[in-house]
Amino acid sequence: MVKMVSHGKHIAIIVEQLNKFNPENQSMEDFLNESAKVLQTLNVTDENFVLETLAGCIEYKSLLDVVVNAFFVRDGKHCLFSERNLYVVICYLATFQLEELGLQHFSRIVKSLDTAKMHKFLRFFFNALNLNTWIKDEWSHFYDSLYVKENWIDPLLRWQPKMQQVIEQFADKLSNCTTIVKTSTVTQPKEFNLTVPKPRAIPIPLPIPVLEKSQPVPPSTYKSPKEKKQLEEIKTKNRRKAEDLLLKANANQFRCATMKLEKGKNTPDSMKSKPTFQAQKIQSRIDNIPVKLNAAAILREGALYQRKMEQELKRIENLLRGAKDPSEFLEWQKQMRGKDLEEQLAEIECKRLQGKLSHEEAVLAHQNVIQENKKKADLMREEKAELMHQYAEKRLQEQKEMRELVEQVVEGHKNAKQAKLKLQKYKQQIVQEVCEESRELLQQALEEEEEKLRKRYELIQQIRAIESLPSLKNKFVDLTETGGHGLICEMSIVELRERLALLRETQKAAEEEKRDQIIHEKQAKEQLLLDKLDQISLFRAELGRAAALKQEEKKRKSQSGERPVKDERILNLQQKIIEKTMERKKQAELLKITPQKTSVTSVKNSLQQNHWKELEESRERQFKILQHGFMARETAQKMAAYEAAKSGATVCILRSEVK
Repeated sequence: MVKMVSHGKHIAIIVEQLNKFNPENQSMEDFLNESAKVLQTLNVTDENFVLETLAGCIEYKSLLDVVVNAFFVRDGKHCLFSERNLYVVICYLATFQLEELGLQHFSRIVKSLDTAKMHKFLRFFFNALNLNTWIKDEWSHFYDSLYVKENWIDPLLRWQPKMQQVIEQFADKLSNCTTIVKTSTVTQPKEFNLTVPKPRAIPIPLPIPVLEKSQPVPPSTYKSPKEKKQLEEIKTKNRRKAEDLLLKANANQFRCATMKLEKGKNTPDSMKSKPTFQAQKIQSRIDNIPVKLNAAAILREGALYQRKMEQELKRIENLLRGAKDPSEFLEWQKQMRGKDLEEQLAEIECKRLQGKLSHEEAVLAHQNVIQENKKKADLMREEKAELMHQYAEKRLQEQKEMRELVEQVVEGHKNAKQAKLKLQKYKQQIVQEVCEESRELLQQALEEEEEKLRKRYELIQQIRAIESLPSLKNKFVDLTETGGHGLICEMSIVELRERLALLRETQKAAEEEKRDQIIHEKQAKEQLLLDKLDQISLFRAELGRAAALKQEEKKRKSQSGERPVKDERILNLQQKIIEKTMERKKQAELLKITPQKTSVTSVKNSLQQNHWKELEESRERQFKILQHGFMARETAQKMAAYEAAKSGATVCILRSEVK
């Protein structure tokens, strides 16, 4: 049995050496030789234990990585990945060295480490379910399953009840112990041995120059230039032009979708502006233009007509069972939509008047702010004069203090020269001592380097002697023999070529079968598309007849719309706007603004009034357009209801278009 003085220290040494190991750059033998040089300070037993553990962790790395990686994925999610080699060492000792160490010695090693980490890992590793299931299966990938069960899994299961007692001791210790905060040693800073810089000469204070009296700011600085006013006028003109274009566009939008009014009715909008451009009528009918359809379009249109036919059959069945005619519902829907339109237009008018009212209130508030700013400007001038007087007094006091400080610094420099000479002598003594020590250290380093070069030269001579020995390079290869690795699925190269030839033949047969299947499917799809085209042509003919009937009904009926009566909210807002404008004019007379400013404000007010008038006219035109479109939609719904009273598949198509 191996006896050690401090278990935690040796485990830390093993973990440190494993962190240094790099399998790509050095072999296991070189690594163990270098580790043996580092461990010469330990006694023989401790050194052997550390080297055996290092060799075992490297040799069985693949087995140990399976357990440690699974631990980090499941129970050790919050553990540090830098401590991975610590769990590798504990897993190796528990799997391969537990019989040799004994439970008592193994528990001492584990208890010398962190309690919480060891409790987590041992509880995960000595779980009987984990050992019998996935750990056994993963280890069987690397070694024979019978060997794994007899040599590793069964011993671990025998030790599992006793290790469970150790795990329970850890759990009790964690529940009872209080967290002890380790006080780390505080780093004491040391001053740098720097050379003291030479004192700088104090500059003689320059006399404070007396500023000449500055010229006053010219009044043109606070006046806006003429170019700016001209740019603003050009900007307002361009804005008015843009608003005119916007109003015309809003008035004439969706003209192609609205129905033509009767010849006898002449609206004021039509009298004011008649369109100069008249589009030429297309002679040929659009319905007769042939359109080439692809397969997706044919199937999509066929599915649409099929769905419409099913809906129409359901509607006819409902009518036969006693369902009601939708004409009453359409009439009620028309009334409700008319009411909604009137409310919407009234709400738009209210918002417009509210915006105009808020504009008048903003003008009044701006005039009040001008009066308050004048009062604040007077107070600011008085405060500024007081602050300038205080600043001048403070500046004189600071100049006196600076003169006194300069005199004190000159006296301090005289005493600093003596201290500088003493410090220079002390530094010279220190430099002589350091030079003697550095010579001795360089002599020792040269001797050590010569010894290393001599050993390296001897090692190179041994390697060259080994390489000079003759070796057999030619090897006979038999293609009919297997590799001899002891695997069940082994085969020779000849057998492998035969199996590849059989696989190619089966693959060709499968491709031929799949090609025939694709040809049959393509023929069936073409036949389906031809049937769908016949069905689509029938439905389109019915659609043409229904569209002709619908156009004749539209020509018979006329439309008319009346302006909704203004409600009380609009009248109240108009009265408030009149009162606010009167109040604003009185306030402007009281302010007594200069003639130049009054002319600018009058121009702005006239522009704003014209702007509001144009907005009102645009609202009226939009109301007529909306009412016109609404009446067209109602007539279309009436036609659909009238034709629904009849029968046929074409009615279903018309009703869906109206929706």
